[in-house]
Amino acid sequence: MLRRHLPLLALPALLRAPPAGAQPADRGLVYVLNSGDASISVLDAGARAELRRIPVLREPHHLVVTPDGEQLVLGDSSGNELIFLDPASGEVRRRERISNPYHLEYSPDGRFLVIASLRRDQIDIYDAQTLALLQRFRQPDKPSHIAFSPDSRFAFVTLQGTGEVAAVDMRARQTIWVQEVGPEPAGIIWHQRPAGGRLLIGLMGQQDFVALDPATRAVTQAFRIGRGAHNVFPHPDGRFLYATSRVDSRIAQVNAGTLEVTRVWEIPGGPDCVAFDEAGRLWATLRWVGRTLMLDPQTGEQAQIRVGRSPHGIFAMPRPSSRLGAGFAFATAAATSGPRPLPHPVADGTTVVRGPAPVPAVAVAPPALPVTRVSAPPR
Repeated sequence: MLRRHLPLLALPALLRAPPAGAQPADRGLVYVLNSGDASISVLDAGARAELRRIPVLREPHHLVVTPDGEQLVLGDSSGNELIFLDPASGEVRRRERISNPYHLEYSPDGRFLVIASLRRDQIDIYDAQTLALLQRFRQPDKPSHIAFSPDSRFAFVTLQGTGEVAAVDMRARQTIWVQEVGPEPAGIIWHQRPAGGRLLIGLMGQQDFVALDPATRAVTQAFRIGRGAHNVFPHPDGRFLYATSRVDSRIAQVNAGTLEVTRVWEIPGGPDCVAFDEAGRLWATLRWVGRTLMLDPQTGEQAQIRVGRSPHGIFAMPRPSSRLGAGFAFATAAATSGPRPLPHPVADGTTVVRGPAPVPAVAVAPPALPVTRVSAPPR
C-alpha cells in the first residue's frame, strides 16, 4: 500500500532550510494554470482553498521545475513569455520573452530547455542557463508534448495534427525520424519498464495509450482508458501510473510493471494534468468545469476547489515542515519515468541534475540529416 512507500519522500538527503520568502503558515501550495483566465491560482493544499491569483499576459498552459530545483517555469503561450516563480512563496522572480511556449521540458542533464509550439508548428532548443536560442525547426503539424530519453540524447515530441511522434537528436539538433502512432497524440512519457525503456503516448482521437519502442519504432497498444486518452503520470511510489481521459472523463490507476488498468475513477469535468503532493495524494485539473480535484488513491477521499477557466498545468509544492523542495519527486522511485526521466533518483538535495554540470552550448546548425517516416502497424 502507499503508506509503506512514503519514507521515500522523506529522504534525509533532501533536508533543506525553508526558502526565503516562504509562506508564514506551514501549508503546501498547489499552483494551477488557468489558460482561459490568464492567471495562476495559488491553492492552500491543507485548507483546500484558493489563496490568490497571479495575473499573466494571456494563456498559460504548462510548467516545469528548473534543473536546480529552485524555481517553477510557467509557459504563457499566447503571451510569448516564460514566468519564473518561487514555488515556496509564489513570488514572481522574473519574466522572459519566448516564442509561444506551449509545452516545455528540461533535459535530464540540465543543459537544454526544449519548447513545443503548438500554434506555430515549431520546436525550439534553448540553452537552459542563458535561454539563448540554439535551434528552431518546423514540425508540422501541432507539436504538442515532450519527453526525453534518460541520457538526454533524444527528445520525443508528439505531433497532434499528423498522428506522429518526432525524435530529435539533441547532439545534431535535427529530427532523425518520425513515427506514426495514431490519431491526435498528446501526452508522452519515458517509462523505464521493461528494461531499456519505451514511450507511452495518449491518443486523444481514440481510447488508447500506446507504447513506442524508440529503438525499433514498434507501436503496440499499452492500455485502454476511454475516449480522449490524454496524458499519463508516474506516482512517486513507482508502483502505479495515473492516466487521464478528457472525453469519457476518467482517471485510471495503471500497474507500472504490467500496464494493467487496476482502478478507474469517473470524474466529470475532463481531467487533464496531474501532480502529486508529498503524501501521495493526486491533484488534477478539471479542464471543462474550472475546478481542481484532490484525490487520495489509498482512501478514495475526494475534494474539489474552484479555480479559473480552463485549468491546465498543475504543480504541488510540499509543506515547509516536510523539508522537501520543489524537486522532491526526482528523489523517489518514480524518477526514472516521466517526461524528464533520470538514470537514477537524485541522491542529494541540492539539485535535480545528474551527470556533468551544465556547459555552454554553441548555436551551430548541423548539416541536414535524413528523416524517416514509418507507418504504425494495423491494429
